[in-house]
Amino acid sequence: MAVTSYALSEPRAGAMQRGAVTRMLEDERWLALVLLLPTLALLSLFIAYPFVKGVELSVTDAKVGIPGHFVGLQNFEKIWSDDIFHVAVWNTCVYTAVATVFKLVLGLWLALLLNHNFKGKAFTRAFILLPFIIPTVLSTFAWKWMFDPTFSVINWSLYRLGLIHGRINWLGEPGLALTSVIIVNIWRGVPFYAISLLAGLQTISPELHEAAAIDGANWLQKIWYINLPMMRNIIQITALFSLIVTFANFDIVKILTNGGPVDQTHVFATWAFTLAIWGNDIPLGASVSLFMAPILAIAAFFILRNVRRRGNEA
Repeated sequence: MAVTSYALSEPRAGAMQRGAVTRMLEDERWLALVLLLPTLALLSLFIAYPFVKGVELSVTDAKVGIPGHFVGLQNFEKIWSDDIFHVAVWNTCVYTAVATVFKLVLGLWLALLLNHNFKGKAFTRAFILLPFIIPTVLSTFAWKWMFDPTFSVINWSLYRLGLIHGRINWLGEPGLALTSVIIVNIWRGVPFYAISLLAGLQTISPELHEAAAIDGANWLQKIWYINLPMMRNIIQITALFSLIVTFANFDIVKILTNGGPVDQTHVFATWAFTLAIWGNDIPLGASVSLFMAPILAIAAFFILRNVRRRGNEA
């Protein structure tokens, strides 16, 4: 009888455990936590751990293979007195601000065009995404060839139009080099803005535009008083995402100029890479990278707070 009782009690215990798990998963809070666990694991592994490790390295004098010792804020003081770091700060701010504004304006213009019905609309939408889909390294190398002073198709076109009379070294002059980098970033980022804003435009009821047209509103007034106010949240979220990606951009600057000429086009990411990898000073590179964190955190805080406030008002 004891054996029979044990044999019956074990399945009953298993059934009770399964029932408890089922009841727990029926609770939305526990189900949400379970579904989020894979994402939390990936974020912890690829974002949280590198960030914490970067903070740890920034306050030590570690070298490759050598743990190093705690030095406090000496690394931050050292890079703050570095002239190239000041150039990188200025370049990063100009690069991010100009590129973000132009991507927003051109993306909104494209979104308004794509929101109309015309023949080949589906193909045009897919074609516009090409700059965003093509691997960055491949497209940037193509742009580097286009900016080449000897074989530049841009120089050839300008010369044939009579606008220039000699070769322009687009990537050899500091001002032109930074402008060229910004142009490539705008070209690559505009499709993302266009598709994101197009999705926002399609949520606006056509009846609002019809009512505005009856009241005598022109196309500019419809954009200013209807489209932009109703798309404010999606514009801010898209701009925030683009701001973070542009501010921390590495590959375009690295491929086009590598921080040159004479270190005059370095941004945060490329200068950190140069110090950490080529200069074999990982703590200094980590310190430069960490300067980006508070700036982006402040921008994200104000934008998301404004989005949340508008959501509560709605």
